[in-house]
Amino acid sequence: MKKTIALCTVFSLAFLPTFISSATELVYTPINPSFGGSPLNGSYLLSKAQAQNKHRAPVSEKSYGERFQDSLERASINRMVREITDLAFGDACDPATNPSCDPSIFGQDATFTSEGYEIQIITSSSDSITVQITNTDTGEVTIIEVPRFG
Repeated sequence: MKKTIALCTVFSLAFLPTFISSATELVYTPINPSFGGSPLNGSYLLSKAQAQNKHRAPVSEKSYGERFQDSLERASINRMVREITDLAFGDACDPATNPSCDPSIFGQDATFTSEGYEIQIITSSSDSITVQITNTDTGEVTIIEVPRFG
């Protein structure tokens, strides 16, 4: 009987590592969707990152006058860009023939000054419209040439 128990113990210890050591290869699965992970993890990871972010953008309160001035500048720049585009593509509206048109702010070459910038628009050339933006503080000059298509 002792031989049988001893024999069973020897066989079990001899074959034990072969039964236990069956394994598969390790496979890495990324979590971040930027690196191949599931796109469903994106919002979760973003919310966790934002919760840990201690940096806050400085809040600057503008007065009503400053906000009004910014709004006027945006409106005038928007109108300039719209009219330059219309002139470049030949879609300019002539108030002499169509009374519903707004008069153009570019009847001739024009210069506009706004908060440290001087914008000079040269429309006298028949081939292109030239916009020269000068930073009055640093003297830096940017020239944009828009070809005329119309």
